[in-house]
Amino acid sequence: MRFTGRGIPFEPIYSDAYLKFIVEELKTFVDSSFSTIPDASNTFVAGSSFGGLISMYAMCEYPNVFGGAACLSSHWPGTQSNKCPEIPEACLQYIDKNTPDPRTHNFYFDYGTLELDSLYEDYQLAVDSVLRKNGYGPEQLTTQKFEGHKHEEYYWRQRFDIPATYLLKPND
Repeated sequence: MRFTGRGIPFEPIYSDAYLKFIVEELKTFVDSSFSTIPDASNTFVAGSSFGGLISMYAMCEYPNVFGGAACLSSHWPGTQSNKCPEIPEACLQYIDKNTPDPRTHNFYFDYGTLELDSLYEDYQLAVDSVLRKNGYGPEQLTTQKFEGHKHEEYYWRQRFDIPATYLLKPND
């Protein structure tokens, strides 16, 4: 994400290098080694915590590669305290300016209600609002809240079938 909020630059070069590796090396290897349908409408990215955040970022940066992103318990930077409110605002501005075409892309987000996940609801609702403003309706965007779930692999494993089913639904 390349943005500046109140003079605070945020340039995650490692995230960009990671995505470049996924797109240019890993996906290329998988598509050349296995029977895949390599177009964006059949290519999805998923992750939890910071993996959820980078999955959202991957689809925004590479909309020609990824047609869907599953973002479980996305760890929105700066939401844990009010010490640096510029970071969440800069993230929202980035999403607003880089939202992929809702006619060809789908987002899945979720979060739990306990511990760290309990801090995400307000920010997730703000992200949803930005995406809806940019044309995402219920067919292209779903966000779910899971009562009693924590920010842990145990809970993500319990519910991963939901975003997988959502992203793999047949196109009409």
